[in-house]
Amino acid sequence: MSDNSFPRPASGLSRRQVLGAAALGAAALGGTVAGAGKASATADAASAAPASASASVTERRERAVVVGTGFGGGVTALRLAQAGVSTLVLERGRRWVTGPNATTFCRFATMDNRSAWLTDHAIVGGVDKTWTPYTGVLEAVTGNGMTAMCGAAVGGGSIVYHGMTLQPAKADFATSIPVAADLYDDLNLWAYPTVARMLGISTIPYDILASDPYTSSRLFEDVAPAAGLTPFKVPLPIDWSYVRGELTGQYEATYTTSDIAFGVNNGGKHSIDVTYLAQAESTGLVEVAPLHVVRDLAMDANKRWVLSVDRIDTGGAVQEQIRITADAVFLNAGSPGTTRLLVKSRAKGLVPDLPDAIGTRWGNNGDRIWAWINPTGDAGTRQGGPACVGGSDPTSSIPLTVVHAGSPIQQAGVTALTVVGFGIVDGAGTWAYDADTDDALLTWPTDADAALQELIAARMQAIAAAGGGMMIDTNAGAPSTWHSLGGVPIGEAVDLTGRVLGHKGLYVLDGARIPGSTGACNPSMTIAALAEHSMRTVVRQDVGRVF
Repeated sequence: MSDNSFPRPASGLSRRQVLGAAALGAAALGGTVAGAGKASATADAASAAPASASASVTERRERAVVVGTGFGGGVTALRLAQAGVSTLVLERGRRWVTGPNATTFCRFATMDNRSAWLTDHAIVGGVDKTWTPYTGVLEAVTGNGMTAMCGAAVGGGSIVYHGMTLQPAKADFATSIPVAADLYDDLNLWAYPTVARMLGISTIPYDILASDPYTSSRLFEDVAPAAGLTPFKVPLPIDWSYVRGELTGQYEATYTTSDIAFGVNNGGKHSIDVTYLAQAESTGLVEVAPLHVVRDLAMDANKRWVLSVDRIDTGGAVQEQIRITADAVFLNAGSPGTTRLLVKSRAKGLVPDLPDAIGTRWGNNGDRIWAWINPTGDAGTRQGGPACVGGSDPTSSIPLTVVHAGSPIQQAGVTALTVVGFGIVDGAGTWAYDADTDDALLTWPTDADAALQELIAARMQAIAAAGGGMMIDTNAGAPSTWHSLGGVPIGEAVDLTGRVLGHKGLYVLDGARIPGSTGACNPSMTIAALAEHSMRTVVRQDVGRVF
């Protein structure tokens, strides 16, 4: 490993202390992954368990089915309902209800099986715990050269993300998704603003940023210009009154300690379940079915769509097998989920003539998570969140963004700040069917994002040079991403509206259709905006004609 990845420990600190602090500082953002291979195998075994002899088999007939409840699925469900379409929404995870001082989600320091999807141990580094498998909020999907961290809950990835709601610049959008470049003006005119309004985004208020828990955020803002970065405040879907309530002692600390990796207990986060999905359900036309795992997608003799679904309990045991026949299916299971399902369908001959591009153009959005160890300036005794401050590099040859995210855990004697970089990368990853596991496996070339990572590393080292301390690349030994994109690329596997080429009534409206990256921004806002744009066309052109 390079000297940049693991610098020499500072005076008075052991190498173990430094690396331990780095692991804990970044683990809550997926910077380190513990036993991911074992976790994936356990999850696969649990999810593939056959139904018990007493499990019933149910037939359902639906007009429209949405698979997944994240940024694509939430938008799709609401717009179908508003068009008068009765819709069934399938979600493999459970519903998590929060509120002031709730104990819905586990804390980082007392992590338990609510943190991980159907695995018997922790999936983040620095945590050595085992437990009874449970339908927790995060799955680590292990591939060759990359681990993808995926949300598993009603609300999808919006439950576990920090909330960074960033809109890419027009040129950067076009670089990431050139085939969709002409859509940007429409997206900018109404789709991005619609998402911003639905999620209630705003930047951190000055009084909160000036408070003690956000000392590390102010430190990052102060150092960023000297490191060649233009600082900015990150738009977030947060009701800041909850943060103020924590500052006054009204609520238990969760935002103000960045203990939000597994969900926000106090509420106040405008995640998809309490925004788009809640509005969709209020119409009376949408049924959200948690703990429903889609195993296969097929086409029947009448060219209708058939979903093979297991209804499971929170331990992963199959309670019921369901066969759903639908006129239209909207795949929004996230890039890994949607891609794996379609790769399986093609390999097993369940859907004829699926595009050859399925399983290609996957990318990690350029994700890299670093730990800034022992900066010279005051970083405070705790680090508030969500990730509220960042910096851009207008001179970079490859567009990139750097954001500071608070760490929920500090190791005695070591100050560790989490600093995240991401940028534009090509979708060089592929997914291939594995008959032994009846699943698709990701392969990510180790040098696919090397040029971008060299630039991100230079910015990180510049931060340390300007602000003191050292930088550690927590992904150096085990690359991971929270921002999976691609696998069913737009223009090659789906059209600009998300219609799977050559297949009426089959749509992909999540991150699977975006090849590799979203213009040096985290993907949530662009996924949702593209879904808004596509659903306007679907409602106008396909509802009442295709389904």
